[in-house]
Amino acid sequence: SSLSSLYTLNFFCGFFEEVWKSAEIIKDYKEGDTVLHLKLEDETTLEYSIGPKDNPLPFLRNPDILVGENDLTALSYLHEPAVLHNLKVRFVESNHIYTYCGIVLVAINPYEQLHIYGEEVITAYSGQNMGDMDPHIFAVAEEAYKQMGRDEKNQSIIVSGESGAGKTVSAKYAMRFFATVGGSANDTSVEEKVLASSPIMEAIGNAKTTRNDNSSRFGKYIQIGFDRRYHIIGANMRTYLLEKSRVVFQAEDERNYHIFYQLCASSSLPEFKDLSLSKCAEDFTYTSLGENIFIDGVNDAEDLVKTREALKMIESHQMSIFKIIASILHLGNVEIVSERDGESCHINRDDTYLNHFCRLLGIEQEQMEHWLSRRKLVTTSETYVKNMSHAQAVNARDALAKHIYAHLFDWIVEHINKALHTSTKQHSFIGVLDIYGFETFEINSFEQFCINYANEKLQQQFNSHVFKLEQEEYMKEQIPWTLIDFYDNQPCIDLIEAKLGILDLLDEECKVPKGTDQNWAQKLYSKHSNSGHFEKPRMSNRSFIVVHFADKVEYQCDGFLEKNRDTVYEEQINILKASQVSTVYFYSGPPSATSKSSRINVRAAKPVPKGHNREHRKSVGTQFRNSLHLLMETLNATTPHYVRCIKPNDYKESFVFDSKRAVQQLRACGVLETIRISAAGYPSRWTYPDFFNRYRVLMTKKDMTIGDKKQVCKNLLETLIKDPDKFQFGKTKIFFRAGQVAYLEKLRADKFRFACIKIQKTVRGWLQRIRYRKIRKSAITLQRYGRGYLARRYAEMLRLTRAALICQKQYRMVQVRREYLRVRRAVITIQAFARGMFVRRLYQEFLLHHKAMIIQKTVRGWLVRKKYLHARNAAIVIQCFYRRVRAKRQLKQLKIEARSAEHFKNLNVGMENKIVQLQKKMDNQSKEYKTQNEQLIVTNTALGSEVTKLQKELETFRIRQTAGTQVTSLQEELEKLRVELQEAHAQKKQIEEEFSNEKQGLKQGGDGPQKEIRLQVELDEERQRYQNLVKEYSRLEQRYENLQEDLSSMKEMGIEKAAMDLSVFMKLQKRVRELEQERKRLQTNLEKVEELSKRKACLFDISMSEEDKNADLAYNSLKRQELETENKKLKNDLNELRKAVADRASENNSSNELQEGYNLLLNQLKTANEELDVRKEEVLILKTQIVNSTRQSENINHIVSLKTSPPLTQDWGYLNEDGELGLAYQGLKQVARLLEAQLQTQSRQHKDELEALHTQIELLKDNLEKKQEMLDHFSTLSPEALVEFSVQQEITRLTNENLLMMMIVLQDLKELVEKLEKNEKKLKKQLRIYMKKVQELEGYTSAFHLYIRKEKDFEGMLEYYKEDEALLVKSLITDMKPNVVSATVPCLPAYILFMCIRHADYINDDQKVHSLLTTTINAIKKVLKRNNDDFEMTSFWLANTSRLLHCLKQYSGDEAFMTQNTAKQNEHCLKNFDLAEYRQVLSDLSIQIYQQLVRIAEGIMQPMIVSAMLESESIPSLAGVKTMGYRNRSSSLDCESGGPAGYTLQALVRQLGQFSNIMADHGLDPEISQQVVRQLFYSINAVTLNNLLLRKDVCSWSTGMQLRYNISQLEEWLRGKNLHQSGAVATLEPVIQAAQLLQVKKKTSQDAEAICSLCTALSLQQIVKILNLYTPLNEFEERVTVSFIRDIQNRLQDRAENNQLLVDTKYTFPVLFPYTPSVLSLETVHIPASLSLDFLTRV
Repeated sequence: SSLSSLYTLNFFCGFFEEVWKSAEIIKDYKEGDTVLHLKLEDETTLEYSIGPKDNPLPFLRNPDILVGENDLTALSYLHEPAVLHNLKVRFVESNHIYTYCGIVLVAINPYEQLHIYGEEVITAYSGQNMGDMDPHIFAVAEEAYKQMGRDEKNQSIIVSGESGAGKTVSAKYAMRFFATVGGSANDTSVEEKVLASSPIMEAIGNAKTTRNDNSSRFGKYIQIGFDRRYHIIGANMRTYLLEKSRVVFQAEDERNYHIFYQLCASSSLPEFKDLSLSKCAEDFTYTSLGENIFIDGVNDAEDLVKTREALKMIESHQMSIFKIIASILHLGNVEIVSERDGESCHINRDDTYLNHFCRLLGIEQEQMEHWLSRRKLVTTSETYVKNMSHAQAVNARDALAKHIYAHLFDWIVEHINKALHTSTKQHSFIGVLDIYGFETFEINSFEQFCINYANEKLQQQFNSHVFKLEQEEYMKEQIPWTLIDFYDNQPCIDLIEAKLGILDLLDEECKVPKGTDQNWAQKLYSKHSNSGHFEKPRMSNRSFIVVHFADKVEYQCDGFLEKNRDTVYEEQINILKASQVSTVYFYSGPPSATSKSSRINVRAAKPVPKGHNREHRKSVGTQFRNSLHLLMETLNATTPHYVRCIKPNDYKESFVFDSKRAVQQLRACGVLETIRISAAGYPSRWTYPDFFNRYRVLMTKKDMTIGDKKQVCKNLLETLIKDPDKFQFGKTKIFFRAGQVAYLEKLRADKFRFACIKIQKTVRGWLQRIRYRKIRKSAITLQRYGRGYLARRYAEMLRLTRAALICQKQYRMVQVRREYLRVRRAVITIQAFARGMFVRRLYQEFLLHHKAMIIQKTVRGWLVRKKYLHARNAAIVIQCFYRRVRAKRQLKQLKIEARSAEHFKNLNVGMENKIVQLQKKMDNQSKEYKTQNEQLIVTNTALGSEVTKLQKELETFRIRQTAGTQVTSLQEELEKLRVELQEAHAQKKQIEEEFSNEKQGLKQGGDGPQKEIRLQVELDEERQRYQNLVKEYSRLEQRYENLQEDLSSMKEMGIEKAAMDLSVFMKLQKRVRELEQERKRLQTNLEKVEELSKRKACLFDISMSEEDKNADLAYNSLKRQELETENKKLKNDLNELRKAVADRASENNSSNELQEGYNLLLNQLKTANEELDVRKEEVLILKTQIVNSTRQSENINHIVSLKTSPPLTQDWGYLNEDGELGLAYQGLKQVARLLEAQLQTQSRQHKDELEALHTQIELLKDNLEKKQEMLDHFSTLSPEALVEFSVQQEITRLTNENLLMMMIVLQDLKELVEKLEKNEKKLKKQLRIYMKKVQELEGYTSAFHLYIRKEKDFEGMLEYYKEDEALLVKSLITDMKPNVVSATVPCLPAYILFMCIRHADYINDDQKVHSLLTTTINAIKKVLKRNNDDFEMTSFWLANTSRLLHCLKQYSGDEAFMTQNTAKQNEHCLKNFDLAEYRQVLSDLSIQIYQQLVRIAEGIMQPMIVSAMLESESIPSLAGVKTMGYRNRSSSLDCESGGPAGYTLQALVRQLGQFSNIMADHGLDPEISQQVVRQLFYSINAVTLNNLLLRKDVCSWSTGMQLRYNISQLEEWLRGKNLHQSGAVATLEPVIQAAQLLQVKKKTSQDAEAICSLCTALSLQQIVKILNLYTPLNEFEERVTVSFIRDIQNRLQDRAENNQLLVDTKYTFPVLFPYTPSVLSLETVHIPASLSLDFLTRV
């Protein structure tokens, strides 16, 4: 039978220690046997007894092909040991922590940081179907996000598990996925706030337990809200059952909440001095009960920094929160002293901790001291104050601490929700539930009861959802539906929450005045003793047992009533309400009753007894039950997704799997229940094509001829499986009972084994025959070689004997000769040393004589020099005296001559008239200066009034601005974007300069292939950075346009008034900015002038006279004033002249005479300006002379008036009858000043010469020192070294002289070039003047010829009128369709636009050129924005933009671009304008279009790549199909309901061919097309490799073969399109190596070495991942062993690489636009009539 045949395989048997063990039967089992003979995995044998009742047959193991499956429901045998074994294999051997189990994601805590949560992994999972990728928390999150958008229904992700299983981390990663994928549409950063709430909640709600260092001691449900575009707009958090008892009590080796230890660790900070905390948390009772206050690897002070950073989202309440937390610590240390009677107690008045507690909370110490040891009893008639015992007071103190912390926790959660709240309407939400799992301890109390109650409710919801999905699957496939019996835990839930249930009886007992825990337990025993889910322990009367779905749990009744009441005395609450700190923390009203204000001070007017409201009377159990019902309503209204977290061991060791602990958790979290429900029906499901492909080896030839695959499968199953209940045929799938797939796999394996044996038999016989022939031939050969060997050995013996004799002879001779040479060498050594000693003695004597001679020579020279200097100084003194006598005589003679009147007359001939004329000019200039100064004052006052007016308008606008806050934010955004654009432009210019420098460096040098490669790499990096900047610039520009559109839409929505104010504000701001810039410019000019004057003053000698400084200042000030006034006048005249000529030109556009006259006038104006500048310089020089003369005359008069005595005045009047003497004195003074100036210049020259001589002397000294050093060095060198050194010195001297000569020649050449350039400019000016005259003479004739030019004289230019520019752009760009010009010359619009630019350049119209180019660029951008997903349009404009750029280069007149031009093309070069800036703008635009083209192509190819490269069957019958799990059966994308079918490789190749043909048809440069193809092939590589690394089902040998074939097809396509030189094949190298890795052997160390040398393009992480994912498709293949993977890791651990697992799919290669000139001549371009360009005139 099939059963007995199956029991020849492996199976599981039960053991207590390891739960289950794998075993293999070694003796065939027959029905009726009572013992199974087994062999365990450790090779030990075992006899396993079986029986029909006591010990049934053990569970069967799945085939090896199914071990390690991604989905547990894909296993053929679905039972507990199979699930456990599959999880263990995946976790321990493959290090996979995620596994699907139907709709559940099982996550095992690895206790190690894994690199599987980065941005690249989020990108890889985003947009993918859940069953297509490896199990991951991101896959569950993506499924929820996708179903929310598709089904328009809210979603929930339920994360559960016991403490330490990783629930919080899983929930955190799910929220990070939503924050990344669904980031907020605007810049509100809601997703950052959602993530920032995690550190806050961990600090106040997490603590260290014995099972987990960061255990969440509360449950939370976070709703992440989305708008209609599915962007995050807000969030909301709900919390459940905070463990308040942890505040006052911790078990051994546990801690209180993290925030307490963080505050203590940071108590030394200045801002925390007022908290009066100790550095050590052991000083406080509430933080030292666990006896271990530290966590390994955790720094509490650093964690507080993160907590404070996150708390910034709660505005400014941080210190208040920290005060309350510190006060709780002080309250725990308050000492309560018991009285002698034992019935009362008191607190010392000088208790410092109570003082700190009251001070921090701002309450009265006396009242708190009084009511901590007393309580008030209120009756209907009287009020009593009763003392409390010590135990009661301690309980009251602890209850107060718990109450304060609980309400602080609720307040923080409420304010976090306020920070995450949004006014935008929420369209849908995704909820993430992070809640505690099923708990059972040695002592279980009220908290464990509530936790397990919540898990009962969640398990009920989970069971019903799983059952519902199974029912839907069966109904969809139309197979008979049989009711599946599953565990229903409704009786257990009724036991807890129904009327008179456990919670109801607990509340009733709490209302009894003297209710106790024991009385409540007796009520439970009497009421529920007959219930099947309630049991009474045998040995206890104070506990009870509840039979939960996971296990039996015994609860201790002690403390239930107290925890359920949660009693806090009202007197203490009233004291807290009177706190000076924000009393909202202690307001104990219901959350719904809280007002919107954040602070409410509640104070009682008089002590009137108040009745408790209804909410206050609710117990903790009732509140928890109500919140749980609300949670279940929310979950039932959403589509749930389940994540079950498993703790693999209790020791927190990484990748260690404890089977016993894992089974407990699998039972508790409902995974095994899911397995049981699936196994009860038809767990294994195959589609008809997959079943046909997998099991066609079992079919006959007759079955294969039938065309209907469905009928073939039915016939096969009816013959193989006799029991019809074991399978069912659905519409699209075949459903199998458990174990049937394993039976079919066995039949398939037997078929293959039989075929293999037959093949092996034939091959082995053939091999043996070949082996026999080889052995016979080898034997004959060996005999022949053996005989020859013996003969050669005898001959060798004779040869060796003769050689030995010769060796002996030679050896003896060598021995004797060696002794003789030793003796001779010793004698020679002794002689050498003796001779050296005698020579050194002679040398020392000679050296002493030589030094004595040097000393004598030096002394004698010094004496002679001293005598010579004394004689020379005496001669100089005599010369000085004699020269002074002669100078006095000469000075006396000059004074006599200067007093003569004739001398003054000769000096002042003709000066009178000039002085009068200059005086008149000076008066006129002073009048003009006064008028201009008055005008300047008027304009300044006008500007001042305008500025004040603008400031007033600005203030009024600011007052109005309260109504338009969003407009101002948009304005700020615009300003930011402008700044970013300016920075981008600056960076762009800087990169251009660096690029040009690098380019020049490359042109000048590069003497090796390595240097060229390095420079090329640097060039590519710079180009990539530049293109990234261009990309960022385009993004900012797009953002700027979007903001402008938003602004315009706001205007349409009714904010016209705010928009008007905004425009006024913009104008005012612009005007103020212009005024500020003008002020700064004037200020800088003034500073520059002052600095220049200071520099000039510093250059002169210190003895320069004050008059010369004043003259320079006067000259500079006059020159500045003159230039400013003249510049203003000339600007005004020039603007008026241009306006007049432009008006005339606009009136008469038909003739060119006016244009030529206009050009002539402009040139004449330039020449006049040049002449005027020369005249200005002359006038200014004369003015300075006049000013100096006037100042000198004033100084002279002043000096004369001071120094003359009364008798001299009479002589002065007598001599100066006609004023001649005064004039003579002035002239003499002027001559003296001239002489003094000449003397100063000479003295300056003399000083410069002295400095030059000093420097020469220093240089000579340095040379002497160097030569002295060289001489010293020479004396120590040997003769050979001396010759070598002298030759080297001579070479360096000659090279230095050559370099010096070259520098001198270069300097001369530079001066010559400058002179030639100056001459060239002068000649050009003269040529322009002559050309103007010629144009004046030939004006009429040229105008006449312009109109009568014939068609044959067409020069390749197109003329248009300025008003037709918009129509031209509309026809050529805006409304242009690529198919309109498909039959014409490629890039025809670019040629037409350039011909229009040529004409504008020909007529020298700069405005027209600027306008046309700017309009063209903007129009192209608009067209691309409108068609941002059209590949054809983008390719068309990329070709035209690059062609226009090439035309601007080709016809620019630059010789570098004219090398390939024809003579006619050189004639068509631009004449007047240099359009280099526009070339740069067009180059940037081309880069943007290229990036858009690549983005569109990648978007089209993205859904095709995975299906074509990995899933399509290019080689038929190669891929082996494996069974599908639930995730493959029910992904969010259903192909039958309209989803896209799979793409084939031919479809991908066709798409690539379509891209290539479109680019070729549009005339795109082949180099650019190659770069596009290279980028697309990189995208194919990245997407394929990423999916291969994240999918276990495609990591097999057949997939490697299929992938290699697909890559070869792509390479063949490249060769067919002549694109194999584009570098596209190199981008596929990683995926090629991955395919080879899947195909090579993976067993021995030689295989490991081969893999290491083969996979050079793959990282170590990628290689290990592929080896872990490798899955054999049949039993003849073997899995990759763990030891082999470790060997690979050890071999590659030194490889330098990045740790990134996935390839960056967003990376783009830097694009290069090579210059490709056009061979087309412009005069041959034909414009078709279909373009409607009749307004263009051919010129």
